[in-house]
Amino acid sequence: MNPRWFMRMSRWARRPPSAKRVKLVFFVLAICLLLVVIEKLFGTPDWMQIERLRFRP
Repeated sequence: MNPRWFMRMSRWARRPPSAKRVKLVFFVLAICLLLVVIEKLFGTPDWMQIERLRFRP
């Protein structure tokens, strides 16, 4: 591990993030998980599909 990560961990241990920031992070994670679940249930629309290009030499 990089020594900078240890410094960051020690700083977080001394001064943890505010409750507001923790709620924001969990809210963003919940939105991301919701989007993943919706995509798995309903799939992606045709306009979002990637067309594979076949190169013929």
